[in-house]
Amino acid sequence: MTAANGFAAALDAAAEVLVAADALLITAGAGMGVDSGLPDFRGPEGFWDTYPPFAKLGLSFVDLANPRWFASDPGLAWGFYGHRLHLYRTTIPHRGFDILRRFAGTKSHGAFVFTSNVDGQFQEAGFAGDRIVECHGSIHHLQCCTPCHSGLWSAAEIEVTVDPETMRARPPLPACPACGGLARPNILMFGDWSWIASRTVAQEERLDAWLDAAAGAAMAVIEIGAGTAVPTVRMLSRRVAMRPHARLIRINPREPEVPPGHISIPLKALDALLQLERRYLDRAG
Repeated sequence: MTAANGFAAALDAAAEVLVAADALLITAGAGMGVDSGLPDFRGPEGFWDTYPPFAKLGLSFVDLANPRWFASDPGLAWGFYGHRLHLYRTTIPHRGFDILRRFAGTKSHGAFVFTSNVDGQFQEAGFAGDRIVECHGSIHHLQCCTPCHSGLWSAAEIEVTVDPETMRARPPLPACPACGGLARPNILMFGDWSWIASRTVAQEERLDAWLDAAAGAAMAVIEIGAGTAVPTVRMLSRRVAMRPHARLIRINPREPEVPPGHISIPLKALDALLQLERRYLDRAG
């Protein structure tokens, strides 16, 4: 008997909600990428298992995800982000992304994605870019560190070479095309007052327009792998799930609690989505 079989009633209820929905809001945190092989950086020990050189320095994910390193130690800053850029570029999204995309294709209002992940996995899996909000930005876009201007540009043409023994980036480092100074990822970091939010603001405006257009429709909110440590995704899930005709399906093996009337599935992303796919197909015919 698999763990999923123990949650059959919740999975059955979730499948019913998904089949009946006319609109699908997918909200996702780091747990969505774990089944693709991506680390979720939960706690310093998990982060240090992935990046032993940073363990020797006593630097956690929160320590490193800070714009101050681009000023004080650019090689260290781009070592951290350059390695992640390469990792995300070469990671293949797991099958759960395709399952969600097929669910979305059956809805009259389609789907929208809201994610705190900066990895671009939803775009890689074939979701339309104009139906995605990346609330913390994207590693695949760059900005000036100063910033000398408010423009953003693609990271597609840059390559960052990182020494695997030290996790430091080797010159040349990405530069701003306007001033020639250091560039950085367009990611909202901790203690970050220089992040250019224009791209994310435009994404959020499109989401708001979609939610307005779907007002009154049966809405399924399927939240996957979003925890409480950084609650941005959970806050959006709860806000939308409070609308009439909306139900929240929360997939999370560690923090699965939901408000009354909503559905909790304490499983990992891919396991839950595979179970939901079978039930969905049985009910949808």
